[in-house]
Amino acid sequence: MRLMVFFDLPVETAMQRKEYRLFRKFLIKDGYLMLQESVHAKLVVNDGAAGAAVMRLRKHRPPEGLVQVLKVTERQFATMDYIVGNRDAYDEVDTMEEFVVL
Repeated sequence: MRLMVFFDLPVETAMQRKEYRLFRKFLIKDGYLMLQESVHAKLVVNDGAAGAAVMRLRKHRPPEGLVQVLKVTERQFATMDYIVGNRDAYDEVDTMEEFVVL
């Protein structure tokens, strides 16, 4: 299953830009991969792990802006159509192969 995080955060003031950077750094540190500028995705093994990840997102949410989370299955994620570009250009380690849960 994948968690997809969509966010639109204000960056007009220095403090807002700092909050944006901190949120992005949290996403990367927590294992999210960037799909687009404000769209990140994370591979999780089950609903329990997804719930824990959403709780961590709530804990690190920025004070302003919009942050949304969507859960999709691997099967749904695999049916994504690429209108322009291709998956190979953005491929990173994002499969369940050799996925180890500690």
